[in-house]
Amino acid sequence: MEYSFGDMLSLLRQLIATPSITRGEEQASALIKADMLRHGYVPKEIGLNLLCYGRSFDPAKPTLLLNSHMDTVKPVAGWTKDPFTPVEEHGKLFGLGSNDDGAGLVSLLYAFYQLDGKSQPYNPLFLATVEEEVNGTGGMKLAVKELPDIDVALIGEPTGMQPAIAEKGLMVLDFSVHGKAGHAARNEGINALYRATGLIERLRSFTFDKTSELLGPVKFTITMICAGTQHNVIPDLCTFTADVRTNELYSNHEIFEMIKAVLPEWCDVKARSFNLNSSGISVNHPIIRKAIGMGMEPYGSPTLSDQAVLACPSFKLGPGESSRSHTADEYVCIDELEKAVPVYLELLDGLKI
Repeated sequence: MEYSFGDMLSLLRQLIATPSITRGEEQASALIKADMLRHGYVPKEIGLNLLCYGRSFDPAKPTLLLNSHMDTVKPVAGWTKDPFTPVEEHGKLFGLGSNDDGAGLVSLLYAFYQLDGKSQPYNPLFLATVEEEVNGTGGMKLAVKELPDIDVALIGEPTGMQPAIAEKGLMVLDFSVHGKAGHAARNEGINALYRATGLIERLRSFTFDKTSELLGPVKFTITMICAGTQHNVIPDLCTFTADVRTNELYSNHEIFEMIKAVLPEWCDVKARSFNLNSSGISVNHPIIRKAIGMGMEPYGSPTLSDQAVLACPSFKLGPGESSRSHTADEYVCIDELEKAVPVYLELLDGLKI
């Protein structure tokens, strides 16, 4: 079946009109599955994830994974339009998930259809995932268990169709600061909240020596704090949470040990996970060399994607802009969508990896 931009745009409009907030992706998954079936593909269903093999899969060939996600975040409060009604205005398509990651999802899927229409030096493999926005156990973490060996992966996230060849990792740290309870009217107890605020100030000035050329320094940000039970009781416990974005020069374990080493004895810290390390691909990889030859400019991305779960070289490339993601009145430009498939085909058709 020949590539039809009209069909692709129609599919994106249907996705916008189909709420797919994380852990509610059933209808969106059914919609993508129906499109695959209409194009003659029977996807393998891994939970709600959809894995689509090329028609002539050859284990002797290297495999290129094309991946985008079907879920969206919840709409924020500032929307002036119905987030679930696709609206075209002034060359823009508005709607929740239009930019993140509907445009990347449909354009990469339709590029897969075209690439698989002829013999390639590699196996094209398409995977639509769920729970990406929360790095859930039912998304890529589930799907990777049933993937064949992958040589390289292209993740269809909004990058302005420029290759994001590195992305920061993520580690969430939970701190517990201990004090001693007492009556607020008397000079007694040890205020855990005061201890915590002083510690937070020290952590804000803590620096990590290694700065990445692509990703910059490690970013450590306190995002949540909680203390106290009532107004007249000195709090004996204060908890706070830090969002840590790591570069490729440190593992999450290394960062954790560095932070733990500077904590006083009255503070404990736990990492929710060490799994989401920085990931990327060499600028000398054949797929990136070709992208550069096409005039693209590689860069480092501060945001996380499903590629963090993959063990193979990977990069992000897709229509739209990351700055529009998770915002009110999210949109993608129609011409961004229209140009995406031809760029994917120019990059990937006949590529030797």
